[in-house]
Amino acid sequence: MAAVSIAFAAPDNSDGQRPSQERPVDLVHLAKQTMGDKALEIEVLQMFARQARACLQEMSCGEAKRVEAAAHRLKGAAGAVGAFRVAQTAEALEGNCGDAANMAAVGVAVIEAENFILKLCR
Repeated sequence: MAAVSIAFAAPDNSDGQRPSQERPVDLVHLAKQTMGDKALEIEVLQMFARQARACLQEMSCGEAKRVEAAAHRLKGAAGAVGAFRVAQTAEALEGNCGDAANMAAVGVAVIEAENFILKLCR
């Protein structure tokens, strides 16, 4: 009898929805930011993708101050939409603008986020 009650017991979700750190964009975080408005989510993600691409272009100049400023903008924008990998890599680049590995990591994270966003928009 105990096995039956365990099998049909509701899972413990007392913490509510949990962020999805595995995805390039945390959709739970985004839904909270947009109050669940799906059309707004898509619009915000598309704006983020354009801004992220513009930041990458700015970073490609190689000038430390411009790279740092673009990384800072990207970090803030990524955090706002839930693109936490992008935010983390941008923060690392912001702290060490001359590191090619950090620059490459930002590029990879942005591409992953862009591809994820494109799939959502289909």
